[in-house]
Amino acid sequence: MINRKLAITVAVTGLFMAASIIRAIGAPSMVPPVSAAVSLQRLLDGNRRFAAGKMEHPRQTTARRDEVSKGQYPFAAVLACSDSRTAPEIVFDQGLGDLFVVRVAGNVADHLVIESLDYAVTHLHARLLVVMGHTHCGAIKAAVEGHDQPDEDVGPMLRELKPAVAAAKSMQGNVFDNASRENVMLIVKDLSSEGPLAAMIKSGELKIVGAMYDIDTGKVTLLDQ
Repeated sequence: MINRKLAITVAVTGLFMAASIIRAIGAPSMVPPVSAAVSLQRLLDGNRRFAAGKMEHPRQTTARRDEVSKGQYPFAAVLACSDSRTAPEIVFDQGLGDLFVVRVAGNVADHLVIESLDYAVTHLHARLLVVMGHTHCGAIKAAVEGHDQPDEDVGPMLRELKPAVAAAKSMQGNVFDNASRENVMLIVKDLSSEGPLAAMIKSGELKIVGAMYDIDTGKVTLLDQ
């Protein structure tokens, strides 16, 4: 199994160096970053609208399309599952250019995912990073059911989910939802403890939060850190 913490350290450190070079040679001017607190409130307000069926569909006009064609300044980055029912832009009722979204089955944080998230933080200056799992996750279900198989038989995605599944097996309650939550929290913990990202969190520049989306209700719940 690939050491997840080592992969995160290598990816984060390398991309911070790349971002520093970009800034040194002259990055394009940018709008001021939106604080993590304000960004999180925007997402929660948008989700409340979505769950209540009162979406505003903001910033989805042709004028907005023309605006973001000149550059992107997302106020938050979201790591979510590829599940067709969990699109963050819809779940949070946001528009074009608002969110930098990385989606992969099981919302696992492999090397390429980490590089993408780091780009959003270091180059696009997103100050909020949300790791969002969800209920009824097919990837989690497959990982739970294949938990006892040897690593070579499950593939890289399910291998990444095995630590969360192992922890969930000892918990009370629904093992699938427990594994989904545990997977989110493990990813948040790993991302939050590595190198420059940890320094940005300590200085108050960046906030990383875990969340669960309930497919039945449409509601997003923040997880205790």
